[in-house]
Amino acid sequence: MATPPPPGIPLPPEHELTLIDRELTQLDARRAYLLARREWLLRLPVPPAAPNGWAAHTPSPPARPKEASAPGAQNVLLTLGAVLLAVAALAFTLVSWGSLGIAGRSAVLAVVTAAALGAPALLLRRGLRSTAESVAAVGLLLTVLDAYAVYAVATPDTDGTAYAAGAAAVLAALWAGYARALPRLVVPLPAALLTAQLPLPLAAVAAAAGPVGTGWALLATAALDAALVLLPGVRARAAVSGPAAVIGAVLGAGALLSGLSEIAPAGSAGAAAGPALLLAACAALGVAVAWREPSATAASAVGGLAGIAATGGALRPELPRDWAVPAFLLLALPLLAAVRASGLPAAVRRGLTGAGAGVAALAALSALLPAVGSLGLRVTVLGEVWASTTPSPQAYGPGAAAAVTLLVAAGAAGWLARVLARPEPGAVAVVLGWAGLFAAPLLCGLPVAAVLAAQLAVTAAAGAGAVRLGRGPGYAAAACAVVGALNLSVAALDGRTATFAVFGLLGAGCAAGAAWRPAPPPVRAGAAVLAVGYAAALAAALGALWGLAASWWALPLLAVPAAVAAAGPRLGPVRLPAEVAAGAVGAVALLLASWPWEPARAALVCALAGVVCAGAAVRAERRGLGWAAGALFVAATWIRLSASGVQVPEAYTLPVTVPALVVGLLRRRRDGQASSWTAYGPGLGATLLPSLLAAWGDPHWQRPLLLGLAALAVTLLGAHRRLQAPLLLGGATLAAVALHELAPYVVQVADALPRWLPPALAGLLLLVVGATYEKRLRDARRLRAALGRLR
Repeated sequence: MATPPPPGIPLPPEHELTLIDRELTQLDARRAYLLARREWLLRLPVPPAAPNGWAAHTPSPPARPKEASAPGAQNVLLTLGAVLLAVAALAFTLVSWGSLGIAGRSAVLAVVTAAALGAPALLLRRGLRSTAESVAAVGLLLTVLDAYAVYAVATPDTDGTAYAAGAAAVLAALWAGYARALPRLVVPLPAALLTAQLPLPLAAVAAAAGPVGTGWALLATAALDAALVLLPGVRARAAVSGPAAVIGAVLGAGALLSGLSEIAPAGSAGAAAGPALLLAACAALGVAVAWREPSATAASAVGGLAGIAATGGALRPELPRDWAVPAFLLLALPLLAAVRASGLPAAVRRGLTGAGAGVAALAALSALLPAVGSLGLRVTVLGEVWASTTPSPQAYGPGAAAAVTLLVAAGAAGWLARVLARPEPGAVAVVLGWAGLFAAPLLCGLPVAAVLAAQLAVTAAAGAGAVRLGRGPGYAAAACAVVGALNLSVAALDGRTATFAVFGLLGAGCAAGAAWRPAPPPVRAGAAVLAVGYAAALAAALGALWGLAASWWALPLLAVPAAVAAAGPRLGPVRLPAEVAAGAVGAVALLLASWPWEPARAALVCALAGVVCAGAAVRAERRGLGWAAGALFVAATWIRLSASGVQVPEAYTLPVTVPALVVGLLRRRRDGQASSWTAYGPGLGATLLPSLLAAWGDPHWQRPLLLGLAALAVTLLGAHRRLQAPLLLGGATLAAVALHELAPYVVQVADALPRWLPPALAGLLLLVVGATYEKRLRDARRLRAALGRLR
């Protein structure tokens, strides 16, 4: 059971009332149980007296499972009784009312209503609180029926909605007084609260006040609810504050929607004045609630939005269409200043700042969409490069209003970044400021040359910001610079002069950014990649200017990786990204050279690319490019041989073998511990194996003879130098050639021998091997050891 608080720790009145009510309910339940137990005991027969003077023990009846608690069953019965009484009263009012006279009706109404409303007082004194609640609910319902009966008999010609408004007001007042007279009852006060929501809206509907008038009625009712929640000293505040807060919020939202629905289509300032005044009142109520309630940040935010809508809605009809968004943005800026208003309550400060930030974000987004769309129109240039097909300034739509909106929003975000000392608003300010400045020349309809010049300056400023600003704003500026450079690059393709001027300036700017040491490493790496890309774009543009076909652009493109390879260590920390970008340019050159396929051009480009890779591989830290150089040289040779109709495999393999053996020899000189398989295996295998395959299918004697001599030389050289790879590869090839040459004779001898001779010889061989098994193992171990001593 609930216990009162310890002495010296006072509770708020509403909490203490709740505690007392809960304890009384528990006492009522316990009393009902004890009364039922007493009645059961009284019905038992009196047992005979025990010898010792005590009553004989009588066993109690077996306990049965209870499917419902005593208070639950009591509440069900009381609720059912109240419902039946309500149905009876309703039937009496609707059916039997006409059979009584005026006096009889009055007497019945007075007696029944007075009895229903007076009985709870007696029931509460006897501790029957649940019964008192049920009877009080019936009494409240009877007052509603009384009000209907009065309307039906006394004032049938009165407007029903107006009468309902007055009756609701009277009933709310009566029920509130009844709750004050019997404060232990729970039902009357919430019923009075709910009924009090009806008079003003019903009166507005009866008076045909329209949406604005109805909005005022809703707002006034919401204000009364707010007063009920916030004002101190309201009796039973805990019982009604929650419902009143919810209902007030709903009614306030209805008033706000009424004002917005009327101010949006207003065609003049006069037509917008009424809804604007309603929205201003909504704003005042929201801020007032947040001023008194520390947790009502949402009310303050809605109030701020309503204030902006009121002022902006009144000004909108007098402004040009494109300038409505900047006007709303300017109205939102004062709310952002609330973030520094230390005299305001925290809920008001947070709500107003959030409202201003939300409106500013929406305004910036609405201006960003047309700005992005205007920049996206430049893609049409790609349909026909160097054809002067740039869209006319009229195609870019919204004019300077969008640019002004973006710049103002950028300024607000920058101010917030400085006040809050956070990088996120700074990054937003950079993006919005860049978007406004970059799109402004287009949106204002300036000539093409002026647009390109202005956008080059904005892109350069963004690049400078990328190397000077902090991490958040700096990276945002770098992204803006990249996007702006790409957009400018597309736009510059509309004319030859613009292409070379824009590509050259952007490439120079990227190179300068890559060389700027204080810049963050990611920014410098990105700038280096872009610089290489613009150099490649200029090379391709030169190829187009010279009238070369796209496949021949590979030749000027190879100049870019050659220049990067020549720069080498002088590139410093950006060397790796620059070389990766140069490798990508070289790959593009190879692709261009192979489409459409022309062997002479493809061989030339592969050879030149091999020269570039070989030049880079001279440095010790880029030795891996030597493999790429070798592959490119081999590819160039093979393409040329194939184009010349050469089918001899040695013509393809010897250009690989000779350089590979030279490289292996040089490596063995530098590293005496290097294996012969690593140094000479790839080179020897590249020629010996293809030639051996060709020799087995060659009916002539020249190739087997030459291959056998070469294999003999390699075998002898391997034995002399004690090298494992030449010895085994040469010996295996020599044996295979010899077997190829002896194969016809072996077949002839096999045909001349009897059929039983090969199995007999095989059996004899197995016997000999078995008899000398251990000796053969020792010979095999010595051979393996001898081979293992070779390198």
